[in-house]
Amino acid sequence: MDLTVPAASLGRPMADLVNGAGFTVDSAPTAALGGPVRARVVRERTLADTIGPGMRLLICGVNPSIYSADVGVGFGRPGNRFWPAALAAGLVTVDREPAAALACGMGMTDFVKRATRTAAEVTRAEYEAGFARVSGIAEWLRPGAVCFVGLSGWRTVVDRHAVAGRQPGSVGGRPVYLMASTSGLNARMPVGELTEHLAAAWNLASSQD
Repeated sequence: MDLTVPAASLGRPMADLVNGAGFTVDSAPTAALGGPVRARVVRERTLADTIGPGMRLLICGVNPSIYSADVGVGFGRPGNRFWPAALAAGLVTVDREPAAALACGMGMTDFVKRATRTAAEVTRAEYEAGFARVSGIAEWLRPGAVCFVGLSGWRTVVDRHAVAGRQPGSVGGRPVYLMASTSGLNARMPVGELTEHLAAAWNLASSQD
C-alpha cells in the first residue's frame, strides 16, 4: 500500500514511524520540498504501537508472540498475566484493550517488532536496533517512565546483570523500570508480584510530574 504523511507531522524518522505502526518501508520515501512524504509500505505480522503524547507510562514488551500479533493485542494470550496484573495495579480499567489503556495513560510498544514463537529467536542485532527505536520514542513523546516487561532485551544490550526494579540511567532521557516476563511460561512469578512491579513502575512515572 502507499502511505502519505505530512512532512511537518513526522517528528521521528519515517522508517521508525512505519515500523511502529506494523509495516516496513518497501520503497525509498520521496517528498517535494515542504510537501508530504510518500512511500510504499508492506504490512508485517507484528503489533502496532499504541502510543501518543501525554503517556504516563510506556510499556515495552520483548517482542510480540505469533498469537498476540494475530489477535492484535500485546500480551494477548489468555495465559499471560500482564493484563490481570495491570488491572489489579490500577493501570487500566478494561482488559486487553490497548486503546483504552492509552486513554488511561499507558502506552505500549515492543523492544523488537518481529513476532516469534519464543523470545529466544530474537537476535542481538534486532535488540540493538530496537533499543535505538524505543529510545527515540521516549525522547520524542516523553512518557513519565518506560517499563520493560521481560529481562532478555535489557540484559542483552544494556546490563547483563540487571535485576528487576528501577534501573540506573535512562532511556531517551526518561527513567526506566525493569520487570520479569508476564508470560505463563514464567509460572514461578505469581501475579501478585507482577502487580507490585507494575504499580512500582506507575509510581515511578507519576513521580516525574
